[in-house]
Amino acid sequence: MHYTLCDSILDLYQNSVEANSKNVIMDFIQSESSLIVNIKDDGKGMDSDTLNRVKDPFYTDGIKHKNRKVGLGIPFIIQTAEMTDGSFNLKSVAGKGTELNIVFNLKHWDTPPMGSIVDMLISAMSMDGDFEFVFNREDRERELEYTVSRAELIDVLGDLTRVTNMILLKEFIASQELDN
Repeated sequence: MHYTLCDSILDLYQNSVEANSKNVIMDFIQSESSLIVNIKDDGKGMDSDTLNRVKDPFYTDGIKHKNRKVGLGIPFIIQTAEMTDGSFNLKSVAGKGTELNIVFNLKHWDTPPMGSIVDMLISAMSMDGDFEFVFNREDRERELEYTVSRAELIDVLGDLTRVTNMILLKEFIASQELDN
């Protein structure tokens, strides 16, 4: 199980990238009492049988991780959301993509800590592959709102796996997280 919400969310995002998505959109909407995360991709999607099975921790397709006998990412995020009075909804269509909607109750004492949004975004933006990622951030408590596009960052910075560019990426994302 991941220690922070950002670690869990990054794991779900990675599923979208590994599903050969060309476009991944994440909405990250935070208030004092809740965090709403919506992830939508246009990857390979899942049929209804697979959609039901991915909620079982003892199911894995055996393709992504050949030696792994369990798939815990989705079951753990469901458990985390539901045990803290939040919610989880997963929709998918084979060949079309997948959409996740998660609500975390930030006031519940069992909710894991948020973690670093900056570090989550650096990892997400620098993942290998030819895809677009758009991150829409809203923090209602701080009246903070911004959108970051992976394609635009690559246009400006170049290769996001180069250390110097990752430093600039971190500075940029951190500046977006400052109060306006």
